[in-house]
Amino acid sequence: MSVLVIAEHDNASIKGATLNTVAAARQISMFADGQVHVLVAGSQSAAAAAAAAQIEGVVKVLHADGEALAHALAENVAAQVLAVAGRYSHILFPATAGGKNAAPRVAAKLDVAQVSDITKVVAVDTYERPIYAGNAIATVQGTDATQVITVRTTGFDAAPATGGAASVEAIAAVADSGKSRFVGSEIAKSDRPELTAAKIIVSGGRALGSAEKFNEVITPLADKLGAAIGASRAAVDAGYAPNDLQVGQTGKIVAPQLYIACGISGAIQHLAGMKDSKVIVAINKDPEAPIFSVADYGLEADLFQAVPDMVKAL
Repeated sequence: MSVLVIAEHDNASIKGATLNTVAAARQISMFADGQVHVLVAGSQSAAAAAAAAQIEGVVKVLHADGEALAHALAENVAAQVLAVAGRYSHILFPATAGGKNAAPRVAAKLDVAQVSDITKVVAVDTYERPIYAGNAIATVQGTDATQVITVRTTGFDAAPATGGAASVEAIAAVADSGKSRFVGSEIAKSDRPELTAAKIIVSGGRALGSAEKFNEVITPLADKLGAAIGASRAAVDAGYAPNDLQVGQTGKIVAPQLYIACGISGAIQHLAGMKDSKVIVAINKDPEAPIFSVADYGLEADLFQAVPDMVKAL
């Protein structure tokens, strides 16, 4: 049978997490000898459906367009997925806030066990996923006829956003469940790349000492590199940086091409969120800091001197 990917989108374009999830779905489809379909559920979302149809490896796009789906409320998205679930052996969600909100509802309604946060496909029903903050990798096997899966997007290279020519099938949109309603949103606007999609991230830790020093030291380097800014949990808890910049097990999971950790000791929960980065640079004056164990390049130095020197050199 075919594999269904639940797309994340803004009704106009497809979000990057969907491309990583499609990549995982393509691996499963090769084992299952099936096809990859994508569900785009939204309101006035024809552009998003057209973008999904261009993703390489996607054979069909199911497009549900209705007012109840405008804001991706989990109850309504789950109902839309359940309306087509019978066609599919695997249903994949990105392991994002939205995916984690809707996937368990679908699994519960189907009375199946959800497989969460997979990072590798081993067989048609077997996957790898991190446990113990990424310190161990578990191999898990799904035994249900329909497998509901969330995909850790950093574990799979994104499928090409262009090159496909999938057909688009319009399907009936579900009615509003009435169980929740959209009140409003407050979105922080920034010229920087989104943290989870950035190719370069500069992160600061508790060693920076204050919010003023965090901005004074980290921002110029990020500006020079065109990078996103991240922070350790300790820095966020201390008020040096806002919550949405937190990288780690209880924050955002990232895997940029370059991750620069400034004054971050390397607690387990932080490493779980960034150790899949392609190149890791650590700047810390403590030679015993755990961050050096995962770093490709380590600089034992005072970050208040080293980082400004890097900015000058750039």
